[in-house]
Amino acid sequence: MQLPSHYLKLPVTALAPEIITSFEHLFAERVLRAGGAGIDYTLPAPKWQFLNYMADTKEVVMHGSGDSTISEFQPRQSNDVDEFGDQRAVYAASDGIWATYFAIVDRDRFVRSLVNTCFRVVEPGGTSEPYYYFSVNRGALPHQPWRPGTVYVLPRKTFEPQPWQRSRGIEIESAQWRSFVPVKPLARIAVNPSDFPFLGQIRGHDPVAVRQRSMTDPDGFPWLDD
Repeated sequence: MQLPSHYLKLPVTALAPEIITSFEHLFAERVLRAGGAGIDYTLPAPKWQFLNYMADTKEVVMHGSGDSTISEFQPRQSNDVDEFGDQRAVYAASDGIWATYFAIVDRDRFVRSLVNTCFRVVEPGGTSEPYYYFSVNRGALPHQPWRPGTVYVLPRKTFEPQPWQRSRGIEIESAQWRSFVPVKPLARIAVNPSDFPFLGQIRGHDPVAVRQRSMTDPDGFPWLDD
């Protein structure tokens, strides 16, 4: 299915058996035994591949943050145009790249507005590979508003996924999950802007215009200028 070009998609590449073996070993020997602590990632495969492999094959979700010292996530009120994402909850993603985006955007200094998504198209034979969209307030972009961050690996058992949605005739499965109870991480992994594969494709937007357009056209995501 052909989606608008502003949605980003990584090339489909099969992981070599030896890479899968190394991922399985790292997950079993380090992630599950970390007790919430940080783990070193030294494998040759890009870090996002390991994060997405865990999200796709293990009972975990990811949360990206600029704070590397979180020992337990507490539910807090979110601010989102969608009802599912506008609750008092712990939010996480079943996608490592999306979590990395939240880890590396500098919301402490420059970034005041985010417009983003990660979803798969629901097709007769299953779901597609993930599609992405990333944007920050336009005034932040000249500052290169990126920072080192942390992706937390969280147990999935208390989380619920966002229900499938229908948008412009397409059924989509969002990568957003929420938990209404506190969650302790299994492990944390440090990430840098260079670990984010779409760094050069993060767009800019006018927050006022997006807010106005989202009110008049709730289904018009991502409310582009052009």
